[in-house]
Amino acid sequence: MRPVSIHTGAWRYPGAIHDANFNFHAIRQFARKLEEGKFDAFFMADHLGVLNMSVDALRRSHTVTSFEPLTLLSALAGATERIGLVATASTTFEEPFHVARRFASLDHLSGGRAGWNVVTTANPDNAKNFGYEVQPEHDGRYLRAREFYDVVTGLWDSFAEDAFVCDAESGIYFDPQRMHVLDHKGPHFSVRGPLNIARPVQGWPVIFQAGASEAGRQLAAETAEVVFAAESNLDGGKRFYADVKGRMAQVGRHPDHLKILPAAFVVVGETLEQAQAKRAHLDSLVHYESGIQSLCGLLGFDVSGFDPDGLLPEIPETNASKTAREKIIEDARAHNLTIRQLAARAGSYAGLAFIGTPSSIADEMEIWLEERGSDGFVVMFPYLPEGLNDFVDMVVPELQCRGIFREEYEGTTLRHHFGLPRPENRFF
Repeated sequence: MRPVSIHTGAWRYPGAIHDANFNFHAIRQFARKLEEGKFDAFFMADHLGVLNMSVDALRRSHTVTSFEPLTLLSALAGATERIGLVATASTTFEEPFHVARRFASLDHLSGGRAGWNVVTTANPDNAKNFGYEVQPEHDGRYLRAREFYDVVTGLWDSFAEDAFVCDAESGIYFDPQRMHVLDHKGPHFSVRGPLNIARPVQGWPVIFQAGASEAGRQLAAETAEVVFAAESNLDGGKRFYADVKGRMAQVGRHPDHLKILPAAFVVVGETLEQAQAKRAHLDSLVHYESGIQSLCGLLGFDVSGFDPDGLLPEIPETNASKTAREKIIEDARAHNLTIRQLAARAGSYAGLAFIGTPSSIADEMEIWLEERGSDGFVVMFPYLPEGLNDFVDMVVPELQCRGIFREEYEGTTLRHHFGLPRPENRFF
């Protein structure tokens, strides 16, 4: 589902497309391959600036240049037919009217395949690109995000389905009685509306969310339809699944109307030993300069001046993503990991990973589904195109044989792929 690898050694792997993050011809082929594999969606993450790190580390980063996601997905809408198209847009540094209009446009252009990943943007360095000297505090970002969601979805409901009568004989293009002026005034936004585009094909593009903090879980329970989870083991996945789904009843939502998808890093081999060797070689390509900067970013604190072979020092509270930060600190304390070891993990991938044969990977995925650890997965490929091709050509058929993954698309919209209801217009 996520076609660009987050592994800092990915672009160096033998046979990998070095500029896969910024090569439209390659990305178009990736999207078509995912569609061949009947994936739900192509997800395009985003970060709002060049990462603030030392030049020595920055020069090794394959994500230093990347496409603006809505522009890219609009181009992919014409190059694909069924696969969903999901992009990140920040509630901290963007405005609701812009986001509502862009995603409504993508939904129309794609015939109902758009999804919006609602993020509050944890990286404090991005704030300086938008006039802030410091990152807005964590809980405040989530309060703004909650109101942002209300405004965007309200704008999507600006027109009734039958508003555009297009009566050439009378000269009436639309019925003003079927248009709603939002006139929102809240703590963070004042937005008059209406949106100057017809209601999206799906009613609303599918709402994705990824926060795992207390504030993030509550926002997901109230607003999200798909959650990107980050639990690295089944027990943690089951707790997260039960927690978020359990909160939904308290806000009047049905738990089936939210799908929880943990990120899963997948390396496929014809044998377990071959898959493990691939992962080991990939991890060997992570340079310490890259790993230490990734670690500092996840901690929200610079540890590059400490002894690489010493233990992690006390880390102060920051405005960085709390979940990622706490997970690293917990692992470091539990296993006495050195800064060098933590940097290697941060530069590679330390989360949920399925490393093995098509059969063993399918076994693990099936257990997660059966034991309510997830409703599916955000599949992350180790390198491109081989990692993607391996999964589509080898693992997907295994999942299909077991009856736990579709063999053909049954509908045309992203909502249909996920089995999600179409939202009613709140004003008509």
